[in-house]
Amino acid sequence: MGKQVNSRSQMQDSTAPGAAPPAPGPVDKAMEVLSALSETGAPHRLADLARHTGLAKPTVHRLLRSLAAQGFAEPAEQGSYRAGPRLLGLAARVLADDAALDLARPVLAELRTRTGLFASYAVRDDTALVHLEVLAPAQGLGLDLRPGSREPLTAGGAGLALLAALPTDGAERLLAAMDSPHADEATHADGAHEAIRAALAETARRGYGFDGADAWRGRRTLAAAVRDSAGHPVGTLALTGLAFTLDETAAELYGPMVRAAAGAVSSGLAARTGARLGVVSDKGEAR
Repeated sequence: MGKQVNSRSQMQDSTAPGAAPPAPGPVDKAMEVLSALSETGAPHRLADLARHTGLAKPTVHRLLRSLAAQGFAEPAEQGSYRAGPRLLGLAARVLADDAALDLARPVLAELRTRTGLFASYAVRDDTALVHLEVLAPAQGLGLDLRPGSREPLTAGGAGLALLAALPTDGAERLLAAMDSPHADEATHADGAHEAIRAALAETARRGYGFDGADAWRGRRTLAAAVRDSAGHPVGTLALTGLAFTLDETAAELYGPMVRAAAGAVSSGLAARTGARLGVVSDKGEAR
């Protein structure tokens, strides 16, 4: 009997009441491997990729060989793998053509210069946040934030800004999804949802999100949502710094600045036509 697969796509589908998780096909498995390859910390060992995807090692190895033959993966030292040039090229072309990012880049550069903090643009992928563009300050601040960095939507100010910009029922559905058996322990903590809802209400009132200090990473983030012409959130502009640097006093100064910057990008985006990077829902539909 083959090993039971509990891939990320399966876990998302299994949250539907009474629905049996569908068996993943070859494309599903390949997408899981590609997603794992794109995580930070590359190159990745075969065992790590198998553990991350929930797939058997022989399956991962077979998929890696096929992906490498097409240029989507690349062998590295000691039997490990990293994203290949074809995958990187595809990502670069998509990002270069995105209207929101095109408008956000000069704004991020100005925010970094004026604040001395990390300035980033991030979008939602289901219940996670992905930073697509990250401009680091000259001094670096010792924070591990780079393009492709992911974090739970409830982890900080950037996720709060996006959640608060969603319709109430949309935010509630996401919170319910995070409360599934596959959610992390922090989301399940007693009173976590009440605290998140209170933070969302405060974020909506101010027009920007600001989190508490992350006890593990020692950093804080404030952010404001970028919206399209219909008012739907498509991303967020965020400032991230060390907890003692980005304190409440700094947030009161920089919060309105980020809110105005996000408003400027939103206005520019509303005046443009063409493709943009959408927000991926738990059903894989762009919103």
